[in-house]
Amino acid sequence: MQSRPYHHGDLRAALLVRAEETLREKGPGALSLRELARDLGVSHAAPSRHFKDKQALLDALALAGFDRLGAGLTAACGAAGDSFAEQLGALARGYVGFATANVVLLDLMYAVKHDPAASEALIAAGQRWAELAIGLIAEGQRRGEVREGPLELIGTPVFATLHGYASLAVGGMLPPEAVATGLDDVITYMLRGCAPDRP
Repeated sequence: MQSRPYHHGDLRAALLVRAEETLREKGPGALSLRELARDLGVSHAAPSRHFKDKQALLDALALAGFDRLGAGLTAACGAAGDSFAEQLGALARGYVGFATANVVLLDLMYAVKHDPAASEALIAAGQRWAELAIGLIAEGQRRGEVREGPLELIGTPVFATLHGYASLAVGGMLPPEAVATGLDDVITYMLRGCAPDRP
C-alpha cells in the first residue's frame, strides 16, 4: 500500500478539529491517530509529529476545550452588567451553554484534568474558569453584594450547584425546553447563598 504524503498546511489544528468531531460522533474510544490521518489524507506517521500517542491527542483536546470554555466565560462576563447578580448569571449561562453544546468534550476535559499524569498546563487551564468565578465573588464582596468569608468556601457551593445542574441538563434528566428556565431558578438560588448576612 502506498503511503500518503504529508501535505497538510496546519496538520495539528486539523487533527484537533477532526478529533473533536470524532469524539462528538463516536466517543473517545473511536479516536485513532491512524484513522485521523486517513480522514485528513496524510501518511499514517504524520500525526506523530504533533502527538506522540492517543493520550497526547486527548490531552490537547482537553486543553483546547478548557481554553475555549475560559474564553467564552470571559466574553460572557465582559458583555454583562457590573453587578454580582449579572456577572454570576452570565457565568452560569455560559457554563451551562458550553456543557450542553460539548457534552462528550466536557467529560473528557474533567477526566483528563484529574488524571494523575495530567500536565501542569492542563491543570492550570482547568483552574482558570474557577479563578474567574472566585474573582467575581471577591469583587462582589468588595462591593458588599456577597457575604463575607473565605472565597473558596463561598465558591465551592456555587461551582457544585452549577456543575450539578449542567450534569442534569446534559444527562437528559431535565426536559430540554426547561433547561433555560430552570437555570434562572438555579441562579436565584446561588445568589441567595452568596447574599450578605442580614444584621
